[in-house]
Amino acid sequence: MNLLLNNGVEIPALGFGVFQTPPQETVDAVETALRAGYRHIDTAAAYGNEREVGEAIRRSGLDRSDVFVETKVWISDYGYDSTLRAFDKSAGKLGVDRIDLLVLHQPLPSRFDLAVEAYRALEALLDNGGVRAIGVSNFMPDHLDDLLKTASVVPAVNQVEVHPYFAQPDVLAADAAHGIVSQAWSPIGGITFYRDGEGGSTLDDRTIAAIAQEHGRTPAQVMLRRHLQQGRSAIPKSTRPERIAENLDVFDFVLTDAELTAIDGLDQGVRRGPEPDAITLEAFGREIPEA
Repeated sequence: MNLLLNNGVEIPALGFGVFQTPPQETVDAVETALRAGYRHIDTAAAYGNEREVGEAIRRSGLDRSDVFVETKVWISDYGYDSTLRAFDKSAGKLGVDRIDLLVLHQPLPSRFDLAVEAYRALEALLDNGGVRAIGVSNFMPDHLDDLLKTASVVPAVNQVEVHPYFAQPDVLAADAAHGIVSQAWSPIGGITFYRDGEGGSTLDDRTIAAIAQEHGRTPAQVMLRRHLQQGRSAIPKSTRPERIAENLDVFDFVLTDAELTAIDGLDQGVRRGPEPDAITLEAFGREIPEA
């Protein structure tokens, strides 16, 4: 299943993520995902495993054109020239000449001037063919509005935390109004890096469990299916082969409108990841190595 981006590029709706996957485990995990049938891999300069993602793609034997590669520029490399260099670093580590989707990782409102210049560099890379599509991540509606005051290209994707316990309807609505595909990171609510266990586990939710039982599926599959039916891209992650395969097996059942509504009603409005406005150069800036 593919989604059509606002510039005509198609993106596999379900991607495979490698956030917090150690480099030494990334090659095996991505190879396993590609064998299972994933054709969209999502990484980031800040994850420290772009090189291993590229190695896994090469080992897979798949044609480069068959794998959609998405990566992100970290805030330390914002600014026009710095972001052009960040592209070179990421492309070199991935071992590709062209990146399918290049995204600004955070809005960096404390130095939004740098984010604006970084996005201008993405537009230049799109214009010269270095990337096929450009986007943003963790941009709230006000960040989007501010970016679009100067941008000449509307982002194709906005990757944000979205799951049954944190629905972000205002963000999804803003994305839709601008023709931006919303892409869910932590699509089953498994992020515990910042707020460990707060609000309970979506995997143990009784409403989701009952819907899963009705369809003979797992709670994770139900949550991923919900994203797809509601028009979102989703980026699940795992290093366990059985879970990797399970997360992809979501294309042959359909949730009813009532089931979707029931899951929508679970929103707690509590972010489990970091507040985008809290991501500053002072607190989170770090050098992204050349190699």
